[in-house]
Amino acid sequence: MGSKDKRIDSYIAKAAPFAQPILTHLRAVVHAGCPAATETIKWGHPFFEHKGVLCSMAAFKAHCAFGFWHSEMTRDAPSRSGEAMGQFGRITRLADLPKDAALKALVKKAAALNDAGVKSVRNTRPDGPRPIVVPDDLAAALSRNAKARATFDAFSNTHKREYVDWIVDAKRDETRASRIATALEWMA
Repeated sequence: MGSKDKRIDSYIAKAAPFAQPILTHLRAVVHAGCPAATETIKWGHPFFEHKGVLCSMAAFKAHCAFGFWHSEMTRDAPSRSGEAMGQFGRITRLADLPKDAALKALVKKAAALNDAGVKSVRNTRPDGPRPIVVPDDLAAALSRNAKARATFDAFSNTHKREYVDWIVDAKRDETRASRIATALEWMA
């Protein structure tokens, strides 16, 4: 038999008024789909577990999110994940969710995957890590500053990617030039 967590009651009560009925509804559907589900808080959001994590929900200022934890669920759940966290995108009203029967069936499938011990494959890239492409303007600036170049070359791929992404994400040429100058100063 599953269990409810009073912290989830508190989470729902503190959510924005538009989010409260959505969160309450999602909670009821999860328990209807998997009566053995237990509730907990992880990373500040409500999670539902049954022999592992089933799904989670969250409330934000202007939308809610709901998603399944198991990677296999991405095949069956309607994916609007580009809009927000979870497979269901930005949920602003109950009508944004699938019909109760469909949602309940997804919860049952997630529970069955956990019952069967199927492991979720998370955050893997079949083609390996994303290559680091140093933009020409940063490469030119690094070639003129040996100390900064040595520091950059000694960085891990993750650290190099952080610098490159920060510079490439600049929207204006002036901002990009300023970020390159700042990066060189920090690395030197």
